[in-house]
Amino acid sequence: MKSALCKDLGIEFPLFAFSHCRDVVAAVTNAGGMGVLGAVGHTPQSLDIELRWIDEKVKGRPYGVDLLVPNKMEAKDGGVTAAELEARIPPEHRKHISGLLERHGIDTTGLWDAAPPGSYGENLRESGAAALLDVAFTHPIGLVVNALGVPPPTMFEHARAKGVPVGALTGSKEHALRHAQAGVDILVVAGTEAGGHCGEISTLVLIPEVLQAVEPYPNVRVLAAGGIATGRQMAACMAMGAHGAWTASVWLTTAEAETSPTVKQKMLAATSRDTVRSRSRTGKYTRQLRSPWTDAWQAEGAPDPLPMPLQGLAVRRAFARIDQLAESGHPGAKALATYYVGQAVGLMNTEQSARSVVYDFMQDYAEAVERLSGTVAE
Repeated sequence: MKSALCKDLGIEFPLFAFSHCRDVVAAVTNAGGMGVLGAVGHTPQSLDIELRWIDEKVKGRPYGVDLLVPNKMEAKDGGVTAAELEARIPPEHRKHISGLLERHGIDTTGLWDAAPPGSYGENLRESGAAALLDVAFTHPIGLVVNALGVPPPTMFEHARAKGVPVGALTGSKEHALRHAQAGVDILVVAGTEAGGHCGEISTLVLIPEVLQAVEPYPNVRVLAAGGIATGRQMAACMAMGAHGAWTASVWLTTAEAETSPTVKQKMLAATSRDTVRSRSRTGKYTRQLRSPWTDAWQAEGAPDPLPMPLQGLAVRRAFARIDQLAESGHPGAKALATYYVGQAVGLMNTEQSARSVVYDFMQDYAEAVERLSGTVAE
């Protein structure tokens, strides 16, 4: 393609696939796009294992790594242990979570005894992210992205030393300007349709707003994100001036995805109306499948979700138990099960390989461009 990003990054097609699944990352990269591995849930050791595996599979083709270091977060500056953060979870939130599980027939014995799985809280701090970056930059990554807020100085320092472009997600033109002023190379402009953390402005409105706002920064590239699951949507965004598309939800129902079978089946059956923006998972608004879990946090008398990272720490035990029981067929757990996904879920109706999704994007994109070209008088 005649694309600045393809030239900049050495890829064939400017389709970016964010995924926590290394198989998806490798498959998309090998098909001509760029896979981007979500690293926030990893330890430095596990991240190194994943990236070594990807290196072996893609054989020099470029891929990226995505971290999540918010600019505003409870105890962001560190100095607080995991146990001390845990102690900040109010009794009413523990009671609400336990009661919700019990109403769905889930035994809560020992729910609050074990430490929550993973390195979520620590990795949201710059110190935790720095350890992951140290590992990531020992591998031949072609892009590093911060998923929430202006990238921290550590990210810029590592990237500049290696000649790797820095990306950042944004949900408003004001945030986009702050990113551009900070030196971000690639803006992932995500509309409210997007899964996971998202703002309130639709993709169709946000893309031209951001493009206009960053005109003084001609070297900044813009990726459209939010609700994009087809090549024709990608073409529409590029017709507005975007340099490519950043996608995430569409990979959750692929054959390679690590999405739990229960949630995958819910997604395949869902319509675009079956998602909701809720603070119930991380403390910040994320779009996810609607379920009795999300409804319970919006019910009268429900406690207000805690600020990040406390809400995420508060609910991780519950989701670990829900997901485990759902896979054994527990009806209450299956009902509660949910995950991040955008409104494009209504277009995700069949399970197919990640490679075939990329090829469908390419074909659909080419057909859309041909249709658009046909509207111009010769």
